[in-house]
Amino acid sequence: MSTKQISVLITGCSTGIGLETALHLSKQGFLVFATAREHEDVKKLKDLGFHSYFLDVTKPETIKYTLEEILKVTDGTLDIVFNNAGYGQPGAVEDLTTQTLKEQFETNVFGLHEVTIQVLNIMKTQGYGKIIQHSSVLGLVSLKLRGAYNASKYAIEGLTDTLRLELKDTNIDVTLLNTGPVLSEFRNNAKAKTSQNIDIENSRFKISYEKSLSSNKSDVPFTLPAIAVAKIVEKIIKSKKVKPRYYITKATYLLGFLKRVLSTSKLDNILERI
Repeated sequence: MSTKQISVLITGCSTGIGLETALHLSKQGFLVFATAREHEDVKKLKDLGFHSYFLDVTKPETIKYTLEEILKVTDGTLDIVFNNAGYGQPGAVEDLTTQTLKEQFETNVFGLHEVTIQVLNIMKTQGYGKIIQHSSVLGLVSLKLRGAYNASKYAIEGLTDTLRLELKDTNIDVTLLNTGPVLSEFRNNAKAKTSQNIDIENSRFKISYEKSLSSNKSDVPFTLPAIAVAKIVEKIIKSKKVKPRYYITKATYLLGFLKRVLSTSKLDNILERI
């Protein structure tokens, strides 16, 4: 990359990891383009001093418009993309309607993919770039009552691993963040999705849902603040040799290790108790 100010597009910056990463990278001197899918959040980001745009990953035209606006600011280049936008849809597999599963994939998988392929057109033309895909520890292992989210993150893993192989002949790096429990609005949003899309009263998992809805983020071991993710993103941006994936939180390291060394049956015995 040249010595110009490095440009970074981040999706999903309304709160939590996206916002924290935008703030952190801006303080480090990067040119941050912070996006959100609600107009009031875009205004708040602009008030914070960001170049901010309305971008809903499920609406390709908003991605196209945002990229066109960014290129006007940067004289036609974009160095880094952090595909952070996404949400978690809890629910037992048997309690998920097909429509609910489709909605999870529309944002977490298809939206991420649309941003990626549009950005790739820019990066292939300029001859370099870095794409950071936000996966999860649940892209490595599965937890019960998280079927839709697990599946969406497994899909991201598959797409990204394939894309990394296909970009070997370019100067475009693509990497995954396997994030464990992090303080953000993610859990509150997931609770809302449970109430909205799951028929709790008629589910045989009713007690589990009610327990989950009444629990706090502090109940989860190894939880880190959102700045932990922001610092890894900064590390990736500054790295000359980008790794295929980055583990964030001790939970990811532990479960990733157990996945490698245990049989599926033995790992299941551990995961069903989490």
